[in-house]
Amino acid sequence: MKCILNTGYEIILTGLIAAFAAQLIKFIIFTIKSRKINFKIFTTTGGMPSSHSAGVMSLSTSVGIISGFDSPIFAVAFGYALIVMYDAAGLRRAAGKTAACLNKMMDDFYKHDLQAFGGKLKELLGHTPLEVFFGALFGILFAFLFHSFLLK
Repeated sequence: MKCILNTGYEIILTGLIAAFAAQLIKFIIFTIKSRKINFKIFTTTGGMPSSHSAGVMSLSTSVGIISGFDSPIFAVAFGYALIVMYDAAGLRRAAGKTAACLNKMMDDFYKHDLQAFGGKLKELLGHTPLEVFFGALFGILFAFLFHSFLLK
């Protein structure tokens, strides 16, 4: 594994694996809470922790570890991460709330025959600030652990 140490491959892998691991955590939390197995959780957005935040913060932390936390490339990666996390907690969450309102209106207006009009809109699009925070924290920790694993 040392062949990817301090390369772009490490950065990409860290971000992808952190995002997948966050989805796995969501799956485990859902399974414990609902006592049902639902593999669709792996492809859904929203929930604790934010896989978007985990992925981009892991990616930007890896850039910082490799290039330095005072490097211009880290500043770009971190700026990108902040935009993604703001979008996840702000715009996408607002879109989800709008979808819930529209679904309720359509349900009331069409008396439970939504399938004739394309079905319900997806409501769970964004994250709460807490979900984003824990996703970001997970991503940072994951990047440091992944990097230290590669050093061994």
